[in-house]
Amino acid sequence: MSGIARILLARGLQVSGSDAKESRTFLALRAQGAMIAVGQDAKNLDLLADGPTAVVVSTAIKESNPELAEARRRGITVLHRSEALAGLMVGHRVACIAGTHGKTSTTSMLTVALQHCRLDPSFAIGGDLNESGANAHQGTGGIFVAEADESDGSFLVFTPSVAVVTNVEADHLDHHGTPEAYAAVFESFVDRLNPDGVLIVCADDPGAAALAVRAEARGIRVRRYGRNAEGNDAAKLLSYDPVDGAGRAVISLEDKEIEVGIAVPGEHMAANGLAALLAGLELGAPLEGLLEGIAAFGGVRRRFEFKGRSHGVRVYDDYAHHPTEVAAQLHAVRPAAAGGRVLVVFQPHLYSRTRMFAKEFAEALALADEVVVLDVFGAREAPEPGVSGALIADAVPLEKEHVHYEPAFDKVPDLVASLVNDGDLVLTMGAGDVTSLGPELIAALDRK
Repeated sequence: MSGIARILLARGLQVSGSDAKESRTFLALRAQGAMIAVGQDAKNLDLLADGPTAVVVSTAIKESNPELAEARRRGITVLHRSEALAGLMVGHRVACIAGTHGKTSTTSMLTVALQHCRLDPSFAIGGDLNESGANAHQGTGGIFVAEADESDGSFLVFTPSVAVVTNVEADHLDHHGTPEAYAAVFESFVDRLNPDGVLIVCADDPGAAALAVRAEARGIRVRRYGRNAEGNDAAKLLSYDPVDGAGRAVISLEDKEIEVGIAVPGEHMAANGLAALLAGLELGAPLEGLLEGIAAFGGVRRRFEFKGRSHGVRVYDDYAHHPTEVAAQLHAVRPAAAGGRVLVVFQPHLYSRTRMFAKEFAEALALADEVVVLDVFGAREAPEPGVSGALIADAVPLEKEHVHYEPAFDKVPDLVASLVNDGDLVLTMGAGDVTSLGPELIAALDRK
């Protein structure tokens, strides 16, 4: 939502809105000229002197919301966030990055790589780039790069020239209902491609690989990347090595072996870089410039983001909130720990996801040395009887002295401080407010 507001403001439109509380994003939009209120109230539709000509809402906004209800009463046009974003794409060559995991990082890598090629793309991303601190930009290059959200099927309003699908693995079943229905929405997304468009998929992911085969059978051009990628136009990953908290990949592309530097750790990040590389080539960017941009990519806020250090203990924060994401990040963290232990503080996100994937979360978290599980961040869902962080903590296959369930948020910093040793790495993880713990953890470590 904030990204759409940024682009509208950059195009010279008047924008108003509201949020539950002030935030860094809130203040940045206000500084850019938006009229923003704290709290949601029907009178907020009158923040602009002439009132709004359209009201844009996210999936999280219910019909009972007073501003939405008032907009409908007045007969004001109401647009879903994805419809507004699709409107902003008109007149551009569009690249959409979709997938269960890795969307934000891949979209961000592609954006930075294109910027290094001086193509100045417009972009809308689900996270803030470390380079610019922003999640959206109105560019001048005629290219629009967007993260495409499958969680509610809203990405089916886009018509991309380049579509990337990083992976397809069951998630958001609270909306889609079944794994089959979730996979089917990606089929529909691929059908949205322009007739001369291209689908770029990870050959190492079974869901994405199967999607590619079905797309080719319908006459869609497909390019693949990853260790299992084959074909003259594929980006085949030959090797990956962690190097000083970052990584180096060697790939085969168009019968050449090419070294690709990746500034963020983990083979999954190298795979994201290959997706960005192929997408950039399809958008007409030069290979050398794309390689430089991918190597220079400094990450995204909340993707293994360094929060600080206290007496030899490093604290990071990460957005991983699906078992596969948790496992991938913990695998990537191990070399960065440089011999120290890894302690993860995990906050489950959504009661439905916790209930459905408790066993898988537990197995992924066992890749750490010490595990602290918080209670569920419900977000848009009401609590479910019997569903709490304890479901996950009780199933973690580690010695019980290394697994801790702590439902009291304010007790977590001192608990973590009591568990760590000099040289350990602490990782807060989840899509909720666990991200706010970083400074408190560092303060608790300082006290210790």
